[in-house]
Amino acid sequence: MNLTDEMGIEAARKLGVKLTSPDRLAFPDDGITKARLVAYYVAVSDRMLRYAGSRPLSLVRAPRGIAGQTFFQKHDNGGFPPEVQLVAIEEKVEEGTKNHMFATDAAGLAACVQMNTLEFHIWGATTRNVEKAERIVFDIDPDEGLDFAAVRDAARAIREALREWNLESFPMATGGKGIHVIAPLRAVTEWPLIKDFCHGFADRLEATQPERFTSNIRKAKRKGRMFVDYLRNERGSTAIAPFSTRARKGCPVAVPVSWDELEE
Repeated sequence: MNLTDEMGIEAARKLGVKLTSPDRLAFPDDGITKARLVAYYVAVSDRMLRYAGSRPLSLVRAPRGIAGQTFFQKHDNGGFPPEVQLVAIEEKVEEGTKNHMFATDAAGLAACVQMNTLEFHIWGATTRNVEKAERIVFDIDPDEGLDFAAVRDAARAIREALREWNLESFPMATGGKGIHVIAPLRAVTEWPLIKDFCHGFADRLEATQPERFTSNIRKAKRKGRMFVDYLRNERGSTAIAPFSTRARKGCPVAVPVSWDELEE
């Protein structure tokens, strides 16, 4: 994708998003500016919003790029442009409700980039009904020393195990060393049951394939195996959005692929 600062500046102008400091380097070693990130997100917005649109967001922001401090933001602090939409969600731990951000169009994504967002993380439910899951995600987190081929084999094993529950799943390369196996759901089941199912699913993987999987988050228990991270499947938990950039050198991107493409 041959993107330029000028493309991002023009895209923001057409969308009505005020873009300040467009030449600020988000990824200094790679020469990637805020304006180029805007150009990227506008280019992929149609595909990205199929998965990430109208879902509560948590954002990784880096006002000085990845060379500076990054922080994770779950709630609106009042400073975001109007193109970023808000939904009030009742908090389970704290009392009352808090405003969560979401996007429905390219302007919303560009406005988040204007606020120095480098990663978009999404809920497993939409703003239409935050209490019922529309997808589950299993993040394969390998022990050091295991190569990508081992992770790919593990993803295929999870696919087959999900098929036993009549769940069709899809892989996503996360932009790191892992793979997310994602299964869409009809939004009919509330989060406590979803969490219990995913925990039990991970435990069963460990019980039936102990040489490959562990459901224990402790790294000491991961020696030579892969942690099946089921913890993203509860109310308020998030996972990296498809097509989101990652706040790492090289500006990798989380990309959904087909099972055939995963072979390559």
